[in-house]
Amino acid sequence: MAFARPKKREPVGEAELFEYAVGVLSRRMRTVRDLKRLMKARAHEGERGETDMDAVVGRLTELKYLSDDRFAQDYTRLRKENQGFGRRRVQQDLAMKGVGKEIAETTLAAAYDEADEVGLARAYCEKKRIPQPSGVDAQKQTVRVMNRLMRAGYSSSAIFKLFRAWKVEVPEGGDSDTYGEMPEF
Repeated sequence: MAFARPKKREPVGEAELFEYAVGVLSRRMRTVRDLKRLMKARAHEGERGETDMDAVVGRLTELKYLSDDRFAQDYTRLRKENQGFGRRRVQQDLAMKGVGKEIAETTLAAAYDEADEVGLARAYCEKKRIPQPSGVDAQKQTVRVMNRLMRAGYSSSAIFKLFRAWKVEVPEGGDSDTYGEMPEF
């Protein structure tokens, strides 16, 4: 049995797009880019659809239902507090969500500049139950922990400081001076 193709929707005007956008925003906070992507499937093609979408976005912004600043602040706070992610991971996620670079930088600066990155990494390890490397295969465990912390968005210098605090032998050449900082994206 083959799946039926979804029926092509009739394009809708500005009023219907507004109702749709309010419904979408009532379920989950979104960025301007994400909302436009969702509305594009329902809007008219071409210039008329773009004009309708811009009008809806302008009206939602005016009503304070839609704000990339507020989205970035809430998203950063939740990713930092709930998932325990580091600055780089949140920065990459915000870029993928369509938040502007300037907005992301100011939001990340407010959230992470005063934070102790080593403390955050330690808390992340405790929350995720990542044990301190020890025993016969300590070298392998160290590499695993290091990779996991890098994926979580912590800088190499914070990871090596955490390893020093744990009194764990860092892999050969494992020094923040040797590797330097990861490049910014």
